Amino acid sequence: MTTKSLNVAVLGAGLIGLDLVAKIQASPNLNCRLVVGRDPKTLGLRRAADLGCPISAGGVTALLGAGPFDVVFDATSAAAHTAHSAALSEAVPLLVDLTPSSLGIPVVPAVNGLDAPHYGHINLISCGGQASIPVLHALTRDHAATYIEVVTTVASPTVGRATRLNLDEYIATTQAAIRTFTGAEQAKVLVNISPAVPPPPFRVAMTVQAPGLEPARVHAALKDAERQAQAWCTPGFTITSCRVTDGRATVAAEVTATVGRLPAYAGNLHVINAAAVLLAEQRATGKAL
Repeated sequence: MTTKSLNVAVLGAGLIGLDLVAKIQASPNLNCRLVVGRDPKTLGLRRAADLGCPISAGGVTALLGAGPFDVVFDATSAAAHTAHSAALSEAVPLLVDLTPSSLGIPVVPAVNGLDAPHYGHINLISCGGQASIPVLHALTRDHAATYIEVVTTVASPTVGRATRLNLDEYIATTQAAIRTFTGAEQAKVLVNISPAVPPPPFRVAMTVQAPGLEPARVHAALKDAERQAQAWCTPGFTITSCRVTDGRATVAAEVTATVGRLPAYAGNLHVINAAAVLLAEQRATGKAL
């Protein structure tokens, strides 16, 4: 199919929204035509303007009036996305939700990215979901998990106000997605926002209980998951440790922001934004990248 350039808009000018704008501007297939907030005094809107993007403080109403857009990225909050989804469902061909709203079809590029070009409303779950689900999906392809636990550690400077207010939704949405992608009977997600100095890297520690886990097969699955994640959109994804014993696998992975304006420790922002831009680029090219 012929590659085309898509006009896109970003709802939200927080930490996620600003990095998203920078990634969109680096894409040859996406044109950032509008960044929308609700407060004209927001520092994020001023920075978006400095990056060369048109801005508005008129919320989703202003976005609807400025369209049409081929893609809208929602980087606001779970509660706000409920209203945005209702307003945009018939007005935008592709709505990409970066909030933990649980609306739309959950997509993790390394797992079900090949199907994503056919969807109109995509839910990217959470940064923890994007980092952990490729590993968990690989480990549970041949083993039925009875329990999965994921502990994410993020550096405090990378967690904005909306994310902090959405921690309950973050946990619930990530747990539900883990169960969906793995078939696990139970899933538990914990979040550690670390104030340590220097800031720690973004890290996910995973525990999988599944009868019959074999070290050789687990390590092979992890290598495949790491390769898939790196190939799709996260070159800085690395499995850092693994231990298998008595039907239990404990695995740790780190995600480093390797490109763009983010510090290396902001892998949580990078992993979800890279996924969002990649899925929009798929729509532009008509194929998986």
